[in-house]
Amino acid sequence: MLPTTIASLLASLQQEPGRPRITWYGGDGERVELSGAVLDNWVTKTTNLLVEELDAGPGTVVLLDLPGHWRTVVWALSVWRAGACVALPGASTDAPDVVVTHDPATHADARALVAVPLPALARRFDGALPGGAVDAGSAVMTYGDVLGWAPATDPSAAALVAPELAVPHARLVETLTDRPGSARARTLVVASDTVALDDLAAVLAVLARDGSAVLVDRALAGELEQDRPRLDRLLSAEQVTGSALG
Repeated sequence: MLPTTIASLLASLQQEPGRPRITWYGGDGERVELSGAVLDNWVTKTTNLLVEELDAGPGTVVLLDLPGHWRTVVWALSVWRAGACVALPGASTDAPDVVVTHDPATHADARALVAVPLPALARRFDGALPGGAVDAGSAVMTYGDVLGWAPATDPSAAALVAPELAVPHARLVETLTDRPGSARARTLVVASDTVALDDLAAVLAVLARDGSAVLVDRALAGELEQDRPRLDRLLSAEQVTGSALG
């Protein structure tokens, strides 16, 4: 039976905490692997930041203005774990309560702003920040490894708003994982240049079926499509059993 909530999906990752769940390949050659335990730890710390520093909870709208990336998956899971709502670029919504972005200069007037550095080893955001902005690179790691107090999720509250789509928490996991997939599959997922519903749905569907996602930067995916031997080496090295490439 598939998980029905974000909390139960995250709990399921602990059945085999050391197994890879997300492996990221960046266009610059960066490779990052998150086991179930590491992914859950990132989500826990980020959820604590959202709740403790930004008062996130049911009714809070968090705009994710990020590219397709492993950090984007972490932030989406964390917003949902806090009971808040993820807004994707282009969604019809009022001004968000929080903006999470890799490009803070374009959101200097946000009510609350979180700057996310994308490189895996970044410990701070490399660039100027508007006054009052939270530097996720340094802030996230200061929060607890155990989930602190968080408001109860309201099943009827909005969980996701995207262009032409709005989903409450009660139907979030069902909606995002309603796609074909095999149990325990190691699946290659191509990331979008800008965070897209399909990216999040593809990764969540893999995780919900006790699988593992190999998330590949779109530019790198384009290179791999033109270089079959290189693609085959990656698929073999990562033991991929399902791929949209090749």
